Amino acid sequence: MDHRHAVSELIARSMLMLDAKDFEGYLSLCDEQYRYRISAHSPEIRKDMIWLEHDKLGMRQLFANLPRHNSDQSPLSRHVTVYTVEARDEEQQAKVVSALQVFRTSNDGGVTELFAVGKVHDTVKLGPDGPRLLARDVRLDTRMLGYGHHIPF
Repeated sequence: MDHRHAVSELIARSMLMLDAKDFEGYLSLCDEQYRYRISAHSPEIRKDMIWLEHDKLGMRQLFANLPRHNSDQSPLSRHVTVYTVEARDEEQQAKVVSALQVFRTSNDGGVTELFAVGKVHDTVKLGPDGPRLLARDVRLDTRMLGYGHHIPF
């Protein structure tokens, strides 16, 4: 069975919800076993750096605490291009690799700049009620994000 369209729409919808800061909507797309991680490889230390790692409850707490952080309030716009959807029907899952570009528009002057690039590796649970995010691993090429950016990609 071809799941590409439904899975691609799930990935796009998740990005739109993060752009809109609809965190409850985002979490509603996630399975109860959901895991999220952001990493970047450092050639200087020859290791991956894990910048953020949470389960679904941890993500809910992160989102709930965002108003308490001194954060950059400039809006982010996530652009994702789904490269591959590899359905594994026997596991009721799909492995998805997407390109990610994140643009930031400053509140002071409205200048838009490329903020981060990388790849998103999603594991999607395939079920009778439609696809759900089971895991998201954002692997950034960008390693200099500045300070005050607490919202996940």
